[in-house]
Amino acid sequence: MKKLLFVIHSLGFGGAERSLINLLHELPKDQYEVDLLLFQKKGAFLKQVPSWVRVLDTPKALDRLYGSVKTAGSYAAVKLFGSCFARLMRKTRKARRAYRWQHFYKACVEKLPTHYDTAVAYVGTEILYYVGDCVSADRKLVWIHNDYRTAGYSREDDKPYLEVFDAIASVSDECVRVLKEEFPEYAAKTFYVENITSSARVRTQAEAFVPEDLRQDVCSILSIGRLSVQKGFDLAMEAAAILKQRGLSFCWYVIGTGDQKQQLEEKRRSLGIEDCFILLGTRDAPYPYIKNCTVFAQTSRFEGKSVVLDEAKILCAPIVTTAYPTAADQIAHGREGLVTGMTPEEIADGIEQMLAGDTRQTVCQYLAEHEYGNQKEIQKYLHLLDASL
Repeated sequence: MKKLLFVIHSLGFGGAERSLINLLHELPKDQYEVDLLLFQKKGAFLKQVPSWVRVLDTPKALDRLYGSVKTAGSYAAVKLFGSCFARLMRKTRKARRAYRWQHFYKACVEKLPTHYDTAVAYVGTEILYYVGDCVSADRKLVWIHNDYRTAGYSREDDKPYLEVFDAIASVSDECVRVLKEEFPEYAAKTFYVENITSSARVRTQAEAFVPEDLRQDVCSILSIGRLSVQKGFDLAMEAAAILKQRGLSFCWYVIGTGDQKQQLEEKRRSLGIEDCFILLGTRDAPYPYIKNCTVFAQTSRFEGKSVVLDEAKILCAPIVTTAYPTAADQIAHGREGLVTGMTPEEIADGIEQMLAGDTRQTVCQYLAEHEYGNQKEIQKYLHLLDASL
């Protein structure tokens, strides 16, 4: 049996994390021994890891460096000085993280003792660097889950790592196109492989319960994602304020947590939408919420290929999404949902249009008549993992 290693920050509430869980459930357990390493051994999806996958104990240095300063212990000085110097030396967030790894963290982190047939950095930046520097494997792969250019990755820092990786995978045609433009020298080893989404698994989990915290007396708008700038929940709040001014009866729910929680709470108060815009925090089972919402809204500024949009399509939830660069890869405007501009007014218009007339019924009917699960995509993953492409 081949030994595989997957590495990711944690199993918190995100698309890449959900994608990894789906992939692990589809891997043939009679062919692989699979280890999973998390920089932080936590997250809402941790309990969904298949029982036959071994979740490794996080090496002490990784756990302390990527945890809070309060729990960093003897690594606190490295963490603080590394972050401070990175802010001085680099302009963008991902470039700062790269600088911090190269000049501070890398020297503290021990190498994994086990040798693997294939090691997979399931996201980029520090995960890519860790697998490149600290993991021994015959074959190394990296998955890039976002539009590389729009997400602000650091080409200067990533290039030497990507040079020694055997394959670079991304999750949409547009994401792959951008990667090939950024790294034409690596075009031959850059591949498009969709996120795995099992329609049977999504539908089964969606029937687990009916969410009691979704109001039944008004339209329920649902969004899911990290509370981050990328996901555009500030735009969602402003759109909600506009809908409230227009007299629409609704409640907009957000499932997720993140570093923007405090700012969003303050914005919610300042806009006067506490009664109709609810930050639910994390939920272990999001699918019943998707199944029972009136409209699923995605207000992202950029994405790779959104896992949750595929899940929403499987559950026939009418979708309103912003027109980020890769949105057209997933949503056929007018049939599978509505694609709007990226202003609060346009988002509000899209939601109002979805709720008016026959639009919602037409979209739901179209989604019900099509299959959006892609379990068969697992064959492409197996080819990549086994170096048989």
